[in-house]
Amino acid sequence: MTWVLRRMVLAPTLVGLTALLWVTMPLWVIGAAAVSPVLPGRWRALRLFWVAFLYLTAESLLLLVLLGLWLASGFGWRIRSPYFAGIHYDLVQFTLVGFFREARRVLALRIRTDGPAPDRHPDTPILVCCRHAGPGDSFTLMYALLHWYGREPRVVLKDTLAWDPAIDVILRRIPSSFISPNPAAGEDLESQIAALASGLDTNDAFVIFPEGGNFTPARRDRAIARLHKLGLHQMAERAERMTNVLAPRPGGFLAALDAAPGADVVMVAHTGLDHLLTVGDLWRELPMDKTLVMRWWEVPRAEIPAGREERIEWLYGWWEHIDGWIEDNRPVA
Repeated sequence: MTWVLRRMVLAPTLVGLTALLWVTMPLWVIGAAAVSPVLPGRWRALRLFWVAFLYLTAESLLLLVLLGLWLASGFGWRIRSPYFAGIHYDLVQFTLVGFFREARRVLALRIRTDGPAPDRHPDTPILVCCRHAGPGDSFTLMYALLHWYGREPRVVLKDTLAWDPAIDVILRRIPSSFISPNPAAGEDLESQIAALASGLDTNDAFVIFPEGGNFTPARRDRAIARLHKLGLHQMAERAERMTNVLAPRPGGFLAALDAAPGADVVMVAHTGLDHLLTVGDLWRELPMDKTLVMRWWEVPRAEIPAGREERIEWLYGWWEHIDGWIEDNRPVA
């Protein structure tokens, strides 16, 4: 039922809304320009409207192109073949490049990368283990992997993101996995993740967010309470000392490690857009004039412990390191 709602109702509605927005765009631009002088910031309403307009337009064009690819593949018969998978990766890269270039210009946003990035691992698959801190950071990571480093991401992400029509369609055609943070009884998420991480090519990047959701103080408290409830009091105490990240859930990442024994690990943290989780947050921050910093750490396979308990300890140690890096590199207001 939800599939029908997303594909047959939500997606056509979004395309129709975007078409209406294009027809009435002069009225929206005039209205946004008229109210901008009485609002704090430089052309705040006009900037936010333009970014939202760009996003809806990119989303709608993607849906139309994806429909055309479905028809061209024989009504979906060959849509998951390597040929069409390559087309979908190119399509995602082209869309992200266009959107990011304009959004960075309008929002006065800069992106800086530090540390050994994925191009330090030529001809080797990588497991990208990333801190989760908002949709802006997540999209930036995909943009960097595709455009800067020529990787084809395989992504593990929350099932709630399937309500975005374009994300839903694209990521069901290329290797990816939508998972629930609260799986139903009998649902083996680790097996799903292991299957996705198997058979990585040399230009693949398996991407996972061990925290399971964006960082918020309430989620942090729930994660700590969950560890206490499971009797993992030592891990809960370590999580209490980490103030910028959630306690990692190691099961999925460890399953990926076992399924991809030839892959190196790349840890990723970022700061600069951590608190931009809603449209209201974006509104308050405009004009942004910010620098998003992405920090990469490479972890050769030989440095990863072999035992499960040792790997959990190793992952927590990395998360404590990432927490300290975020604290030291938090942007000044």
